[in-house]
Amino acid sequence: MNSKKVIFQVHRMSKYNKEEVLEKAEKDLAAVTDQHMSRLVKELQGTDFWKLRRAYSPGVQEYIEAATFCNFCKTGSLLKLDEINSTLLPLSDSSLEPLQINILDYLLGLADLTGELMRLAIGRISDGELEFAEKICRFVRDIYRELTLVVPVMDDSSDMKTKMDTMLQSVMKIENACFSVHVRGSEYIPLLGSNDPSSFLVGVPDIEL
Repeated sequence: MNSKKVIFQVHRMSKYNKEEVLEKAEKDLAAVTDQHMSRLVKELQGTDFWKLRRAYSPGVQEYIEAATFCNFCKTGSLLKLDEINSTLLPLSDSSLEPLQINILDYLLGLADLTGELMRLAIGRISDGELEFAEKICRFVRDIYRELTLVVPVMDDSSDMKTKMDTMLQSVMKIENACFSVHVRGSEYIPLLGSNDPSSFLVGVPDIEL
């Protein structure tokens, strides 16, 4: 699939061209849906597509990654699984069982999303958009925290457990990058500690000078 094209397009975003870049990314995503996801739906509808999941799962995960990445940058929120599946329904023959993305592929796609958000956050910090980077940090940390509760009880979670380690690294990289900027730019470093309720680093001990 050409989902990576959508991701590359979103990474071109800056505070000066956000609307233009995201509009192009949404068009690219729509093209992926109409051309590639549509073909997948038509080939698998009415079959035991759950049994064939391993064959098409990587492409679906990449599609989830692109769709959720684009949506977060536009709305600041998480695109839910039922919202994605609802966009696939019109592509199906109403007389046959429609292809629906399952929860495991959705979560695997979200795990990959956090890596792209980490790269986006680092880029935004380089461009001086610390507030946006902190927003990304909170979002990625929330995803990781929720998945740590879900993954241990999943039946088929070997792939997910592997990606959790990578996700934790992404969280730490964003936190460290944001923290470093605060340390370099703040004369009163203790404000970044656990006593500051507005801090994105709540829970981190105060730093003694």
